[in-house]
Amino acid sequence: MQPRKKALIAAAVGTVLGVTGLTFVAMPAGANEQPPELPAVSAEGLVQSVATAKAPALRGTVAVNESLGLPAGLPGVGSLDLQDARVWHDGQGRNRLALKQGSGEHTVVQDGATVWRYDSGDNTATKLTLPAGKQQQREAEAGDPAAMATQLLGAIRESSTVSVDGTARVADRAAYELVLTPKPEERTLLREVRVAVDEQTRLPLRLKVLTNGTTEPAFEVAFTEFVVEPQPADLFTFTPPAGAKVTDKAVEDHQPGEAGKLAEQLAPKTVGTGWDTVLTGTLPADALPGGKLPQSVPGERGAVDVRQLLGQFAKPVSGPFGTGHVVTTKVGTALLTDDGRFAAGAVPEQVLIEALSAK
Repeated sequence: MQPRKKALIAAAVGTVLGVTGLTFVAMPAGANEQPPELPAVSAEGLVQSVATAKAPALRGTVAVNESLGLPAGLPGVGSLDLQDARVWHDGQGRNRLALKQGSGEHTVVQDGATVWRYDSGDNTATKLTLPAGKQQQREAEAGDPAAMATQLLGAIRESSTVSVDGTARVADRAAYELVLTPKPEERTLLREVRVAVDEQTRLPLRLKVLTNGTTEPAFEVAFTEFVVEPQPADLFTFTPPAGAKVTDKAVEDHQPGEAGKLAEQLAPKTVGTGWDTVLTGTLPADALPGGKLPQSVPGERGAVDVRQLLGQFAKPVSGPFGTGHVVTTKVGTALLTDDGRFAAGAVPEQVLIEALSAK
């Protein structure tokens, strides 16, 4: 089996075991501080205003807290240790994002026609030239609570009961508390999603995901600083540091990162909608010798024992789909079969079994 395919298996196993952690520090009003008094607003009106809100010129600092319940020692969990992120918008479609992780920083700068990506860890930069009129903001908004919350609202709005639960103060700004609760027919491990919406800009300032049986958020991302004001123009241009290795690409030549390459290989599909959506897929046939997962694959520090990894972090399971292993966290469940199929979602184990068993 080719090394590339072996590496794909290792990545897929890690993805399935950790996917529930990958699919999702605020400043609320203090104990002695009264929530802000704001004009009444309907839940539907608040949702619509969020959907149509445009980011003004602003700068902000974002913090992430997570208690996903991932198994201790699970490979790849360290990659979730995002220390902080800083975002800037010029109000005209230009953005800058700086993600600090460990001793390095990943910077993305979009000026409308060009996207720069720079990794200080290995001093490499990629310049991506976009076709005229084409905007690619998703990467630059990856660490932005406003973008994350807006996308989530679009995905679960129709399968949710929506309400406004008072007000809060986040990043020293007055906000409405928008709450989305799964409808009774939804089968999910999540209890509710809470979005603090800025009263003035209607941008989400904080996103909380709460699970059944817990009082603390399993995942929380929020602005700790949010300042609406004009930003210096030089923030939205980028000059590679001295000695940096620079790669120039047109959008047609742009190759996805490792996560994107993995997604292309696995060709995932979704089963269901809303809160109980399940992501399913199958490893490529040439990555499965004899139609089964191999015993081991090469890793950065030598061979990785796939069977031992699954045995350590997952539970054996069987059903109409065959046999495999399942791992459950606070926010979701993932299942990998012995013949290379997988399913994952913020749902109980039985929902994954049904998704894999469906014809």
